[in-house]
Amino acid sequence: MSTKYIFVTGGVLSGVGKGITAASIGALLKARGYKVNIQKCDPYFNFDAGTLNPAEHGEVFVTKDGAETDLDLGHYERFLDIELTQSSSTMSGRIFRQVIEDERAGKYLGKTVQIIPHVTNAMQEAIAEAGRGFDVHIVEVGGTVGDYESTAFIEAIRQFRHHVGAKNTLSVHVVFLPYLTASAEVKSKPAQNAVRDLREAGIQPDILIARTDHAIPEGVLSKLSLFSDVAREAVIPLATVKTVYSVPSLLESAGVGKIIAEHFGFNKKKPNLKNWQDLERRVLSKDYKTVKIGLIAKYLDHQDTYASVIEAIKAACWSEDKKAEIKWIDAEALTFKNVASKLKGLEGIVVPGGFGSRGVEGKIVAATYAYKRDIPYLGLCLGMQVACIAVARIAGLHDANSTEFDPKTAHPVIGLMDDQKTLTVIGGTMRLGNYECLLEKKSKAAKLYGTTKIEERHRHRFEFSNEYEDIMEAQGLFIVGRNPLTGLAEVVEAPAKKYFLASQYHPEFTSRPMRPNPLFLGLIQSI
Repeated sequence: MSTKYIFVTGGVLSGVGKGITAASIGALLKARGYKVNIQKCDPYFNFDAGTLNPAEHGEVFVTKDGAETDLDLGHYERFLDIELTQSSSTMSGRIFRQVIEDERAGKYLGKTVQIIPHVTNAMQEAIAEAGRGFDVHIVEVGGTVGDYESTAFIEAIRQFRHHVGAKNTLSVHVVFLPYLTASAEVKSKPAQNAVRDLREAGIQPDILIARTDHAIPEGVLSKLSLFSDVAREAVIPLATVKTVYSVPSLLESAGVGKIIAEHFGFNKKKPNLKNWQDLERRVLSKDYKTVKIGLIAKYLDHQDTYASVIEAIKAACWSEDKKAEIKWIDAEALTFKNVASKLKGLEGIVVPGGFGSRGVEGKIVAATYAYKRDIPYLGLCLGMQVACIAVARIAGLHDANSTEFDPKTAHPVIGLMDDQKTLTVIGGTMRLGNYECLLEKKSKAAKLYGTTKIEERHRHRFEFSNEYEDIMEAQGLFIVGRNPLTGLAEVVEAPAKKYFLASQYHPEFTSRPMRPNPLFLGLIQSI
């Protein structure tokens, strides 16, 4: 069977839910037994997401092979329970650089290099390469149809449909229907215009997903069908739900799976969605005990800045028949004078990753407080580094610090890795992706993982300096996980505490809603 391609585009406004829609469609197809891959084509001229500000764009997700990507890849991995690679994240900047490098190498034989066909061909090649070997390849085009920077990608998928055949491609357009309070009605005109924009670009949607925060009257759906030339049964109302993990079942109930199967000539067997239904029941249960977790954050401007961390905490709670109440704590506002009041009532503390000195002292305060008060603590990347600094200061090294924050510190507990010291370029130069870690056999971490040999994803430049290991051990904090090739500290834990554990890697990236990462699970089990 040749690969089938599903293209997901958006209209009216950004953040309409294309990523969740694409991931949910993938989940439906995987539940039918098909081998599914998924890709995000982002119109930004950045090379990758590594240098994007999380306060504007949300978290930077990291794949197993070290790609720094848009957060939608996190949704994809969680919904499909697969590990994606660099090929699943394609930004315009990467495509344009490739085209320019090819021109410099003389690959175009002196021809004038243009958006069409050279850039659009490169985009199509990236899509075809990512879809090779899969039954279905889903491609989400970022941004909104009509955006200047999206034009080349939209043209590329228009051409792609002709190259592989209409029956091998399917277009899903996600639009938003605003609600006017004054007239108490859902308006379809912006959605109609968004479909018109797509059709003017040469793409006729096969499925129209109508997102809204309110119920959509049948008359509005019929009007959308008429003006968009999409069959009424393929105009799918999708109101905002209490949990995104309800979306696969909702799309299946609305007939999306059947429409796709008929379009591609797939068998009509029903998907096995029992695991999704069980997850939805757990997420929406009102019977579970609530646990209060403090997230010591420095990026507070965007709710998706710690998307994978939030989902990992929730998943661990659901697995233990609990429900998470996550309190965001502003790290910049946290001091030794107010820490008791700021963290009052918390049953667990999570310190996530981050870069730069802003808010770091507050994170050290939180780690110190958790260590001294024996409050369950989980540190992620920077969260491990501040834990080590905190314990070093408890040991009497009052000016202990990271050279990232204080290059002249007398006690550089955390320092720059040797291979980072001569770098002058920021993007893509960190320790990125999967690295092996060997855990001490009797450690809490090994018991949680059920093995002493693990691989987890990294994104950092600085490391713990092993010369301070004895000082940490004297205070009860031990290195229990190391990189077998470099000896770098990967996991530290305090066995005398209820749960004080931190990793240099990012365990949130491998956590799944139905299979939480062991370190998050250990945190919740300790409460």
